[in-house]
Amino acid sequence: MLEVGKWPVFALLSPEELRLIRQACVFGSAGNEALYVTVNDEVFALGTNCSGCLGLGDLQSTIEPRRIDVLCGKKIVSLSYGTGPHVVIATADGEVFAWGHNGYSQLGNGTTNHGLTPALVSTNLLNKRVTEVACGSHHTIALTTDGEVYAWGYNNSGQVGSGSTANQPTPRRVSSCIQNKVVVNVACGQLCSMAVLDNGEIYGWGYNCNGQLGLGNNGNQQTPCRIAALQGINIVQVACGYAHTLALTDEGAVYAWGANSYGQLGTGNKSNQALPTQINIDKERMVEVAAFHTSHTSASKTQSGQVLMWGQCRGQAVASPHVTHFSTTDDVFACFATPAVTWHLLSVDGDDHLTVAQSLKKEFDSPEISDLKFLVDGKCIHVHKALLKIRCEHFRALLNETDEDAIEIDQFSYLVYRAFLEYLYTDTINLPPEDAVGLLDLATFYRETRLKRLCQETIKRGISEENAITLLSAAVKYEARSACYHY
Repeated sequence: MLEVGKWPVFALLSPEELRLIRQACVFGSAGNEALYVTVNDEVFALGTNCSGCLGLGDLQSTIEPRRIDVLCGKKIVSLSYGTGPHVVIATADGEVFAWGHNGYSQLGNGTTNHGLTPALVSTNLLNKRVTEVACGSHHTIALTTDGEVYAWGYNNSGQVGSGSTANQPTPRRVSSCIQNKVVVNVACGQLCSMAVLDNGEIYGWGYNCNGQLGLGNNGNQQTPCRIAALQGINIVQVACGYAHTLALTDEGAVYAWGANSYGQLGTGNKSNQALPTQINIDKERMVEVAAFHTSHTSASKTQSGQVLMWGQCRGQAVASPHVTHFSTTDDVFACFATPAVTWHLLSVDGDDHLTVAQSLKKEFDSPEISDLKFLVDGKCIHVHKALLKIRCEHFRALLNETDEDAIEIDQFSYLVYRAFLEYLYTDTINLPPEDAVGLLDLATFYRETRLKRLCQETIKRGISEENAITLLSAAVKYEARSACYHY
């Protein structure tokens, strides 16, 4: 399962808050800004808030999550962001909202005033349903349900596809040679745009000085150009890095082109490629490629679930695909991209799958399926014989000799005995130092060496002038020589 906690900005949230997250995006020049959607469809933002990119109505940074009221309940289906940063989303209703940096009209509202709150992008889109959005550094493109592409914002290299290099203040349909074609996937590099068609063709436009359009030359293009070198090859997904492009075919092959000074093309060298080059990935079928315009990092996922990465990885240039232990391409960007930002809208699996350890912890002292109870100080503690036998030699011997379903304990207190049984389920102890002394006595009695050590550490951490004498005498009594040694 994807863990949003791998992104440092989410370390500010409590485990309870993290558990509620269903979608998330981390962005900004240092990965210090984040938006997330909860299980209740509430949208929150936190971080440094450059150019009002958190959509909170002001320019205040916030270390505590703040709710973006206007987006709550909107059901976000696609999200992208620029380097200003500006943020653009598409909702389940097909509406587009944008906010943040607007120096080049990348919010599509006809002005160059920064947008402090999410605003509907309406020009030419009012009767359209947008399913996907993609942002370059300062431009935006939107894909509609009927396969049309609209673009707006910064256009110094032709990345808006309008046939000129004048900035585009409002959404404009990208036409020319894709006028009557159906686009199914879009992506943006810093200053270029790419579109995949339903027939597997791929088109690019905008900046091309590193060969990122895959046309075999380095000339910028102000209108979409088909990548002729991929004739007869069916492309199903495209992803753009800062100045390189990755494309996935219907047969699971990956082609790369563009800038390569960090090995981001995965070709084994650092030479730029102006034509698509197939990456050699040991006959493994790929199902996803990942890159984003903020970095020179590349990643892909195989049909069997392996995740590979290459390019700039934490400052290293990795020129060939490297097999990782990650389970998602998102983890590559969390741990190895610079900055550590998300390459698309993260979806967090909402299922409540529990690990073995979590399941056992949940069942401790739960009467539902327990087959044994201990009676201590007149109170019950519900447990499972099989687990006790597996976890403790004392219980293995004891329970093999008896088939009782209730055992009375009188030599230890309820608090101490419950803490011992809970330790067998969780591997941890949760007691104040004074009570840990009693548990230390029990651990010594049952010859539980690891538990003894845990108790000693708890006591050691909890020593103060007020309780030192009590704890010291207890430690001496139970031969825990190291427990109070450092006081």
